[in-house]
Order: sequence, then structure tokens, then C-alpha cells
Amino acid sequence: MAVNFSISPEKEASKLSFLQRQFFDKVPAVSRHDVNLAGKTAIITGSNAGLGLECARQLLDLGLSKLILAVRSEPRGQSALAELSRGRDLKPNAIEVWKLDLSSYDSVIKFAERAKSLEHLDLVILNAGIFKVTEAFHSGTGYEEDVQINYLSNALLISLLLPTLIAKKRSTTSTPGRIVLVSSDIAGWCNFPERTSSPLLPSFKHKMGKWDMAERYGTSKLLGQLFLVELSKRVDPTEALLTCCNPGMCYGSGLSQELPAVGRAAMWLLQRIVGRSCAVGARVYVHAAVTLGKEVHGQYVEDKTLHPLAPLIYKPEGQQLAASLFEETLQELDFAGVREELGGLSKASGKAWL
Repeated sequence: MAVNFSISPEKEASKLSFLQRQFFDKVPAVSRHDVNLAGKTAIITGSNAGLGLECARQLLDLGLSKLILAVRSEPRGQSALAELSRGRDLKPNAIEVWKLDLSSYDSVIKFAERAKSLEHLDLVILNAGIFKVTEAFHSGTGYEEDVQINYLSNALLISLLLPTLIAKKRSTTSTPGRIVLVSSDIAGWCNFPERTSSPLLPSFKHKMGKWDMAERYGTSKLLGQLFLVELSKRVDPTEALLTCCNPGMCYGSGLSQELPAVGRAAMWLLQRIVGRSCAVGARVYVHAAVTLGKEVHGQYVEDKTLHPLAPLIYKPEGQQLAASLFEETLQELDFAGVREELGGLSKASGKAWL
């Protein structure tokens, strides 16, 4: 869907625009006068703390009937469940804690298989991710860990949950389910020198010349944008909506937890000066998930409106890169039958697949 943005992709990706959004753009809260989520079911990954927990709280405030807290640590998930339940009149099992470790493909597959047991599935918010301070490679796949977890594991989760999201519509007249992939401003800032590599993905199995944690984190988020945009071309928006969103810099998000003490202190100070609270940042998730309509499909939500994705995505180079990355990712995830799952959806919707 073509969108006329109020700002160019290049200006959107500037540091000045970032600061302007942080200090001056307001994100209104969503109330039950705007949206009622009674009867709806949502999955939120990384929902035991920070932005994920705040998003869970806000969806419950909107009357959400069932919430799956997808977390790596089940004890922390149970603590979040207790906090979210406090003061609420909830039905039994209205909130459940499910194990999900994005560092394990097996865990992702088991989680997606378990999701098939849900009576309904309406919203999936993929919030979980990492920001590696030191360069490290996944012991099983060999990929740098930001790329493995922020991109590849989330791509697998999207691909496996999407058929369930479509199949679990309550009726043919129900509004389409929605998958929201959390992205970042940094996706538009990274240099992404690997983009000239062919094939692309194997380049993330090699050390950077000089480790740059922000560059690698931003690249992992940019890969997610490229994949989601390409996948959205193959999914009928009357069946499911796929979108990215950006909460901005938020204090209390836990993203800087791997930094050494001095680094954490510096980041804490920066976040307190420039950052929003997680409660405000989570409002962006909610707008992306429930207040905007079909116009979000394949797009990027910031604050409460559509904004440009990373500038590269609008260039011929980026469009070619998205197509080749998509194909490489399907090959990488072939062990999980991703191509067959998504290919079946494509045939059903009449969308071109290859």
C-alpha cells in the first residue's frame, strides 16, 4: 500500500528528528471508549518486564480476555502474572505463562505448536530481543546473536504463528488478526555494509572488523523490517495484518542490562534525559495492534501514526535486497517447513509467492 508520509525516510532517520519525537511527540493512551478487546486473545513475547509488561497491562485494561505471556524465565513470568492479576476480576486462566526461548529454534517450534491449541488468536506482539554489548555467536547456528535472536528466531516465529493467526479467526466476518514486530530508530541509522554480500546471511557468521554493538543491533532490526515488508506482499490484509512499530528510547526497558556498571549508569542518565517511560512507549505497541486499520499492513508505526521505514527499503537496492533476504531466510528455516506453511497461505489468498 502506497502511503504519503509527512516526512521523508531520510529525515525520519535523522538524529534531529529522533530527538524531536522523543521530546515533543505525544502518544495518547488508548481507552475502552476507543477499543474493547473483550473476547480477544493476545501473545506478547518478552512480557515479564519493561515494555512487554506495560503492553500486557494496557491490553488487559482494554478488556483483553486471554493473554499469553511468552517468556524465557517462567518464574519471572509467574511474577508478572501475579502483578497483572492484582486488582483485576479475571476469569480462570485468563493469563498464562508459556516458555519461549528465542535462542532455541526448538523452543520456538514448540511454542508455535502449542499456540495451535488456543481457541482464538487475534494479536501477536513480538517484543523480545537482545542488545549484545560484546560480539558473540550462537553455538548452534553460528550466527551473531543479535541477528540470530532479533531476526532469524523472530522470522521463524512469525512464519509459524501466521497460519494459526489466520485459522483462529472467530468467523469469516471477524477483523483480521495482527502481528506486530517491534523495531527501532537504529534500523535507519546503521551503515549495513553486509548488504553487498551475496549470499547475505552467511556474512553474519563472521566477526566484524571492529565490534560496534549499535551497528549490529540496528542491522538486526533492519533485517526484520526487510523480511516483514516482503512477507506482507504475500499475505492478504483481509486475512492478517503485519506491521512494525517503534516505541522510541524508553527508560526501564532493560535493553542495556548487559552493559558494565559504568555503561549502565551512563545509559540510565541518557534515558532519563531523552527517554520516555515504558508506559508511554508501550502505547505505540497498542496503537499498532488495535487502533489503526488495514493501512498498517507492511508499514511502520511510530507514536500513533504511520512513519517511513528505514530509507534503504524505498530504494531499488533495498527492494532487491528484501527479495533475496526473504528467499535466503526461507532456505535457512527450511528445517521447520516454513516455505510450505507460508506457501499454503499464499495459494489460498491468491497472492504471488515466488
